Parts: sequence; structure tokens; C-alpha cells
Amino acid sequence: MVINRIAPHYYEEPPISGTRGSGTVFFGGCVMRCDFCQNAVISRAPRGKKYTPKELADELKRLEESGVHNINFVTPTQWSDQIKRALDVYRPSIPIVYNTSGYEHIDVLKSLMPYVDIFLPDYKYSDPILAKRLSKRGDYPKIALDAIELMVKEKPMLYSGDMLKQGVIVRHLILPGYLDNSKRALDDLVGRVGGDITISLMSQFTPMKNCSDPGRRLKPIEYKMIISHALKLGLKNIFTQEISSAEEEYIPDFKLNE
Repeated sequence: MVINRIAPHYYEEPPISGTRGSGTVFFGGCVMRCDFCQNAVISRAPRGKKYTPKELADELKRLEESGVHNINFVTPTQWSDQIKRALDVYRPSIPIVYNTSGYEHIDVLKSLMPYVDIFLPDYKYSDPILAKRLSKRGDYPKIALDAIELMVKEKPMLYSGDMLKQGVIVRHLILPGYLDNSKRALDDLVGRVGGDITISLMSQFTPMKNCSDPGRRLKPIEYKMIISHALKLGLKNIFTQEISSAEEEYIPDFKLNE
């Protein structure tokens, strides 16, 4: 496996990061090709340090001993087989988080169910044309919805105090200027898995150097419109962000391993 950062991370949703951080493992490479990717320096090609399953297992134990609330595999799909082998070597006693684009093969997901406690999938697009143009994945809406439906079915929400121990939080990054896509994405999710689903509405879109579309940050009024649409749909389990989250300072420094 190629890994670019192994360290506590404090900027996930509150029941993931808590007070002691989420033990994130940022993998190299990605199954998506988003033009606006904030982590393009590691996602375009799997650059980084190579780890065997045994070496990753040792790192997971170290992270667990540091006091983090969970182990959080970020962009893990392309290394899923090796991740399962690492967890066969050592299974932490804290929850395992699978932090994914949502572009997941059903058979791979089924094989992961015994290993994963919490899924953090994106649901980026309801529009296949937009998905193809911005992420080179025209079949994204169907594949991601099928995957999310399975996740929700297999992992019902379970909290211990303020911390999530099992379940699914679906993230949706609102793209400036593409509000119809966001509204239909919420419609899709409610229509497929129901209004009890937990949603994280993300305002953090940050235009990177090579990103021309969208080429600006989200406006507060745009964010309010999507929150309003979510409430009209009857969604009650919603995480929101401050608009100030759209800053590069929140993007991890992948030059460091600590």
C-alpha cells in the first residue's frame, strides 16, 4: 500500500473527531478523477511511502495507543484487499472508519462489512453528465446510491455518548453554481434510504490551482438554500460547516508523516 499520512485528525464531523482526534490513514491514489480534488497531490498517482499489511497493522496499533477515537481509512478503495489483510494481523478495539468517495463495487463492500464499523461515503452527484465532466465517472450516481443503500442497511447508527460507534454519515460537498445538483442529490438519498439518514452538508469547497470549474468558493446564500431544501425534505440528522472551512489551512500537509 502507498500511504501519505498517518496521524490524528481533528476536522471530521464531531462524533468522528471528538476531543482526541480521528486516527487517519491517508492512502495514495483514488478511484475518482475529480478536477477540484483538494488532495490531488496524492490522489492523481499513488505517491508516498509503501507499507506491507504487517507494517500498517503496527501503525494502527500505535495510533490506537495514542488515544484517538477511531481508525479512519481515507480514500482506501484501491487498497481494500491489503487493508483487510492488515486488519487480519491486528484489529484495533476502537471503531474502523471507511472514508470513501462512494464509488464502490457492491462485492467489495460486502467483503468489507466484517471489518468496518463506520462508513463515511460521499454522494457527490445526482447528475451523470456533471459527474462525467468533473470527475470522469458518468456512472457515479447509480454506483454510489447502490453502495450507500447497502452501507445503511448493514450498519445502523449506534452512538456511545457523543461518539459514533457504528453507522453511516453521507457527505455531500456543495459545488458553487451547481445547486440543482445538490438539491437532486438530497432528493436521491431520501428517496433511496429514507429521511432518517445522517447527512453532512459541506461548504468547504476550495478552488485549487488547476481547478477552473467551479472557480470560486460557495456563497453563504447558496449554502443556506441547500440547508433549507434539506429541511423541507424532512431531514433532521444534518451536520453543517462554517463557511470559513473553505480554506487551504484545513488541508493536511502531505509532506509530513507525523
